[in-house]
Amino acid sequence: MPELTITDDGFLLDGAPFRIVSGSLHYFRVHPEQWADRLHKARLMGLNTVDVYIPWNLHQPRRGGPLRLEDGLDLPRFLELAAAEGLHVLLRPGPYICAEWEAGGLPAWLLADPDVRLRTSDPRYQEPVDRYFELLLPHIRPHLATEGGPVVAVQVENEYGASGLRDSAHLAHLVTLLQQGGVDVPLFTSDQAGDLADGGIPGILRTVNFSRGAAARLRSLREHQPRGPLMCGEFWSGWFDRWGSGHNRRSADEVCGTLDEILAADASVNIYMFHGGTNFGFTNGANDKGHYRPTITSYDYDAPLDEAGDPTDKYGRFREIIARYATVPAEPVPPASRKLSLPDIRLTERASLLAQADRLGTARQAERPLTMEELGQAFGFVLYRTTLPAAGDGVLRLGEVHDRCQVFVDGQPIGVLERERREQALSLRSPAAGASLTLLVENQGRVNYGAGLRDWKGVAGPVTFDGEPLSGWTCTPLPLDDPAALAFSPAGTDAGPAFHRGTFEVAEPADTFLHLPGWTKGNAWVNGFPLGRFWSRGPQHSLYVPGPVLRPGANEVVVLELHGSATDVVRLDVSPDLGPAE
Repeated sequence: MPELTITDDGFLLDGAPFRIVSGSLHYFRVHPEQWADRLHKARLMGLNTVDVYIPWNLHQPRRGGPLRLEDGLDLPRFLELAAAEGLHVLLRPGPYICAEWEAGGLPAWLLADPDVRLRTSDPRYQEPVDRYFELLLPHIRPHLATEGGPVVAVQVENEYGASGLRDSAHLAHLVTLLQQGGVDVPLFTSDQAGDLADGGIPGILRTVNFSRGAAARLRSLREHQPRGPLMCGEFWSGWFDRWGSGHNRRSADEVCGTLDEILAADASVNIYMFHGGTNFGFTNGANDKGHYRPTITSYDYDAPLDEAGDPTDKYGRFREIIARYATVPAEPVPPASRKLSLPDIRLTERASLLAQADRLGTARQAERPLTMEELGQAFGFVLYRTTLPAAGDGVLRLGEVHDRCQVFVDGQPIGVLERERREQALSLRSPAAGASLTLLVENQGRVNYGAGLRDWKGVAGPVTFDGEPLSGWTCTPLPLDDPAALAFSPAGTDAGPAFHRGTFEVAEPADTFLHLPGWTKGNAWVNGFPLGRFWSRGPQHSLYVPGPVLRPGANEVVVLELHGSATDVVRLDVSPDLGPAE
């Protein structure tokens, strides 16, 4: 593939003037059998480049462990597919990526050290970063443009200017790591206009991120970078959603006007997102700017390609705008994919989470509740058990809850404590000395942006009942990465969180959306594939089911309901329900 070079007034590709027209596409948010489809649609919209983050937490889930590159994490295959489609790649390896992704891509095991200073020169952070890059870069080098591959440029860190850390030595060390690791294509940074001074690195190309006001933002970039290409590193064509909000929509008229303004200024652009995809399983991030706010499962982002990979109105309009400034393929805009509809799938089998916790994780004994990080756990839930010292009424107090705690006494639900609502105490009645106290705590997503990245999960601080500390805890990590370990039986009516299972027949697999009207909160799997979280709080009321997850004939759906449902039925529909526009 041709090589990219930087001049005083723009980019050259193999010596010819070149404008980057890129769109963000995250392989880890798309089923791997759909990668080629999404890349093809990127080229048809007129993009010549795709922009790709790399999530450290998925690729190295254990401290000191090997690099995972199988199945949906096969980054080399994704890069090969991009090259086959004739697309260049902007690669963003982090180690921090933000992306509304769990912990901004930083592995949970970093937080096992309570004093580690993330995104700094702290050796407790830098040494694992060094080891990670040593594992990762040999898989990237063959795909660099200098080796005939599609990767024309690589980003250093991500929006570092917004971190407030100002550790220039850390940024310089990352540059050295990349260059000594064989990355010999141009490097760049990306920051919002107000952060360009703190996020930039001398001698490294700066780019600026924004949603509107292109002229002012590009002017700010030029003030910080008198020479070199003008580029919007992230043009936000939509936005993400959080639980309890509306569905974010950005006016097509407004974003089309801004895209035209960028291109008319002879600037390069990366559209964030071209295709958002899905936070499958437990991978969504969260924000905490004084109030903890977890991100929803869908990462539709109101992007040109929707969550199911279908062109939206923005797709066609962006294509028309790009055609004014660059050559766009003559092929027609691809139609929406076929969708599957199937009403009334009855979930007739049940497995109690509390009763079968030992099938899902290995318990540890401790005098106090252990956090997820102390248990070596990244995602899912932790189950804490102890006994109450006496009978009678009292107040249960928890030091801190991260993020949502369901309380049970002798297996009966008592109440919920939510970090989002800053709840730490509730009144309960102990039926007898030695009554069982159970706390089920959900990691709803680690903070991915700002000062709150050190976001441990579980229960911390003293837990007291009527002022008396509780000890002698059994702590069971429940990552819920293998629901096949459960033993199901005909559905019963006992209280408590439970998994519900049913089967359905499919003649020809296709994309679809799982709707759960009457269900409250939990997670869902189809044929063992983790679709993500649902919550009646909204805005999202359906879960995307990629067609490749289904198979001809019998299929299985499992739903974890944390509270209770008004029905035992779910359905598959041709359309999503992402909630009313905000």
